[in-house]
Amino acid sequence: MPFLKAKGNQSASGNSSAKYLAQIIVMGVQVVGRAFARALRQEFAASQAAADARGRAGHQSAAASNLSGLSLQEAQQILNISKLSPEEVQKNYEHLFKVNDKSVGGSFYLQSKVVRAKERLDEELRIQAQEDREKGQMPKT
Repeated sequence: MPFLKAKGNQSASGNSSAKYLAQIIVMGVQVVGRAFARALRQEFAASQAAADARGRAGHQSAAASNLSGLSLQEAQQILNISKLSPEEVQKNYEHLFKVNDKSVGGSFYLQSKVVRAKERLDEELRIQAQEDREKGQMPKT
């Protein structure tokens, strides 16, 4: 009979250690879960802050696209501009406007597209300048 008692005691201690192991695993999962949830909340808050900072300029740019009928990318393609700068916009506009003049065999349609593209890019430059001014006026924290 002592053999059976010993076996019974081993079984009880085996259950006890399995119970502790399960508790340790559950606690570890809870800690990792909380840390993950906290990191997720922080990332979401940072993403929201970045979106809010871009929000005003993004809405203005989208409105300008709707008004002109051209997206920023389309306007840049029409005037063959890779980097948005006032000098490059003006230079390419003047060249394409002259080349597409109806008196030299050009197309009025293409010339009007060139004009619309310049208007759209000028509006984008204005939006960027306004955004830069606002950034300069914001107090640094």
